[in-house]
Amino acid sequence: MTATTATTPIVEMRNIKKSFGAVQALRGVDLTLMHNEVLGLVGDNAAGKSTLMKVLSGAYIPDEGEIYLEGKRVHITGPDDARRLGIEMVYQDFMLANNLDVAANIFLGREVVRWALGPIRVMDKRAMELQSQQLLRRLNINVSSVRLKVEHLSGGQRQAVAIGRATAFNAKVIIMDEPTAALSVSAIGQVLDLIRELKAQGASIIIISHRLEDIHEVGDRVVVLRHGRKVADYPVTGDVQSFRERVVSYMVGARDDFSKVAAEED
Repeated sequence: MTATTATTPIVEMRNIKKSFGAVQALRGVDLTLMHNEVLGLVGDNAAGKSTLMKVLSGAYIPDEGEIYLEGKRVHITGPDDARRLGIEMVYQDFMLANNLDVAANIFLGREVVRWALGPIRVMDKRAMELQSQQLLRRLNINVSSVRLKVEHLSGGQRQAVAIGRATAFNAKVIIMDEPTAALSVSAIGQVLDLIRELKAQGASIIIISHRLEDIHEVGDRVVVLRHGRKVADYPVTGDVQSFRERVVSYMVGARDDFSKVAAEED
């Protein structure tokens, strides 16, 4: 088997199809993510963005198609499979337990156990707190204490903790679903800084977002979906206004790089 190289995609999705009854959510979508790349995934409502990422994260099983991780075909039949492969998804609602502290949220479902006797387990809270502190420092996440309950954090801090949790266990691919939605301007800046920090540390990231200015600011490449098809895939270049106009033209159907292919398939 040939060793993977920097030119081998860390993720490759080929001809992914998914239907819900008579509704074709994905109509043969191809997507690649390179090592240490920030990929923006955009499109109008019902374009297929979240469905495609739920396929990659194991929430949905595709009707057809193949997924490759670092050049090797993988079979993802559930979120546990994706997590074992190093694929983590951060959802828009953070999926945090507000009544637990920061450290407990980071280790939720992956607690460090000091000792166990049958169903009785004693968690090593000190170890989890120390590892959480190290994680937050590494990612430059500003939280006063890992013992602070999540319900007392700002929106930006909650998103940072959710992202930190996704990276805490050697994730290879981090998927972020609308990471800056409903955040203040300052909180958006904090999250974008965190994405830059993750990239600087070698992470591969896919961002689903309606905020095109965020994709322009931190993205390396953008993929546009429309009605379950990929209609554009190109590097993020130019000023934010021209970038926005080009993306919107693909989203509304004024342009379509793959229209010939789609017509032939039909």
